[in-house]
Amino acid sequence: MQRRFKVVLTWDKEDKVYVATVPAIPGCSTFGNTKEEALAMAEDAVKVTLEGLEATGQPLPEGNIDVSIAEVVVPA
Repeated sequence: MQRRFKVVLTWDKEDKVYVATVPAIPGCSTFGNTKEEALAMAEDAVKVTLEGLEATGQPLPEGNIDVSIAEVVVPA
């Protein structure tokens, strides 16, 4: 069975890496030097997290949650 999870990528200019966060799984985040690497790492993190939850009999998170990206402008 396939499960889909949205991944949010942000650039961390201090560490110079892309941070990948999975909103449907609290605490599930990882990073990579490129967007592709960060996404691959996120896929691995989701797999490991789901396996751990399943092994301990915990409920699996819903993968298809609504994620919105918005921008606000504030005075400098």
